[in-house]
Amino acid sequence: MSHQGPLPTPTGDAFLGVERSLTGRRWQAAPSDERLALTLSQRLALPEVIGRVLAARGIGLEEAEIFLNPSLKALLPDPSHLKDMDKAAARLVQAVTGGETIGIFGDYDVDGATSSALLRIFFEAAGARVRVHIPDRILEGYGPNAPALLNLQAEGVSVVVTVDCGTTAYVPLAAAADAGLDVIIVDHHEAEPEPPRCFALVNPNRMDEDSPHGHLAAVGVAFLLAVAVNRGLKQAGWYGNRKAPDLLQWLDIVALGTVCDVVPLKGVNRALVTQGLKIMAKRGNVGLTALSDVAGVKERPDAYHLGYLLGPRVNAGGRVGEADLGTRLLATVDPIEATEIAKLLDSYNKDRQTIEAGVQHEAMEQVEGRPDDGLPLVVAWGENWHPGVIGIVAGRLKERYNRPACVIAFEDGVGKGSGRSVPGLDLGAAIIAARQAGILKAGGGHAMAAGFTVLQDRLGDLQTFLAERLQAQLSGELVPLLELDGALDCAGCSVDLVETLKQLGPFGAGNPEPRFAVTAARIIKADVVGNGHVRLILTGAGGQRLKAIAFRAADTDMGQALLTARGGAFHFCGTLRVDTWQGSSSVQLTIDDAAPAR
Repeated sequence: MSHQGPLPTPTGDAFLGVERSLTGRRWQAAPSDERLALTLSQRLALPEVIGRVLAARGIGLEEAEIFLNPSLKALLPDPSHLKDMDKAAARLVQAVTGGETIGIFGDYDVDGATSSALLRIFFEAAGARVRVHIPDRILEGYGPNAPALLNLQAEGVSVVVTVDCGTTAYVPLAAAADAGLDVIIVDHHEAEPEPPRCFALVNPNRMDEDSPHGHLAAVGVAFLLAVAVNRGLKQAGWYGNRKAPDLLQWLDIVALGTVCDVVPLKGVNRALVTQGLKIMAKRGNVGLTALSDVAGVKERPDAYHLGYLLGPRVNAGGRVGEADLGTRLLATVDPIEATEIAKLLDSYNKDRQTIEAGVQHEAMEQVEGRPDDGLPLVVAWGENWHPGVIGIVAGRLKERYNRPACVIAFEDGVGKGSGRSVPGLDLGAAIIAARQAGILKAGGGHAMAAGFTVLQDRLGDLQTFLAERLQAQLSGELVPLLELDGALDCAGCSVDLVETLKQLGPFGAGNPEPRFAVTAARIIKADVVGNGHVRLILTGAGGQRLKAIAFRAADTDMGQALLTARGGAFHFCGTLRVDTWQGSSSVQLTIDDAAPAR
């Protein structure tokens, strides 16, 4: 599969001879079995390029059909296979049929918002009373806290479902248990050997779990819980002459959370997103419809729209606005309310972009002002940085420096930190180990992302600890690599090719869009547009033109090289998308990297 990040020193020739690109990476061809690629193409009557990309992703003959046509019937597991699922479902069936009020405690990101909205809609459709609490990022922080749980209990809640959080919330859950509150954890984050005190822990990544579905997002686990509870209510005769809720109608919400939490789009995740995008195209959820309109999504939605247009707006409420806006938007049935919330989220997203730009500028100045220490990690910190944007900035640093990055916002000696990693380095495990070692006050996450709290006087200890842990995961020198699926000239970048490649979607983590090199192209126009994006028009040897754009590249070495190029030819690599304007379609290359053609 296409890969970006630190790996052992590679062997073999660099792709197109690019040993060091304009972003400092070595290009290499994605490993592929040519015989398998040809067999896939012939037996499944697929274009050759599809066979090659499938083979590069490790998809064999037996898996190819279900990969190209993922169905829930074939891929959705029985919820009961997860430990504590039946126990959790039985307790919630009891709550619904007994008229109890069910509490939902969700995280403030997209996965948490979609999980909370999904369960709220489901339980209300099943006839239950529901109260939802989304914690304020700054005032309450991540995960369950005792005051909020006990407040829910005081309001009449007898059972709480935590979604996308709770697995390591030992102290708050102990307080809830002492108060007699039943808490069911629905989560996917990495766990520790000792489970917290709770009624049930439903998490495919708990230490004693043997589920093969550890790649599920929290919203995927929440969907399985809804399936199990719905089944239990049917068996209890709860619906009587009423029709039980059709859970498939809410797969658009599941797809949004799955894509935006950047979990691998394989197996059941692939089916959930594929089917969810079909549901979303019908525009049945008034909140998602309003958000799509505000975001300017006019075409049939795909994973790109979810990850880059809708998700950031849902996230903006939890980052710089009101934490519960995303859940409220996705759960409302009032078009007027949906439009108001969507516009508010869009406004918060603009605020977030401004705040983020300031923090990112300071963070990059800080990193680039230090000597390169060669460590497999970059860390930036600042006083009074907004904690709502540090995760995004960490992602930007990761992209720029091709290594895991942590960004910490300090206030009164206490730092809220967020980290993003690259494939092959498990940052979440390192953060959990740092907490267990007493370096962090709190911390957790998964391989690609983590959050933590650190005292300012332990910052040096944390950097040393994380660097050692991550270095131990490497088997060789830190070498930034970029894998490509093939090479094209400008003439080969056709609308037909892009439409053919869509058979491999939905694209995302674990199944990235095919990345191609566009070889020996000359720049005939270059300018800066939007928020520092470099827009280009390229031409090939035969005179064919190709539009291209490098996002947020104007102030980078690559961006400056492209903006000041004078007639020289470059190899470009990136992904291809169809750009439709006034009824006319053309192809645009989204540039990941470039190198002078020699």
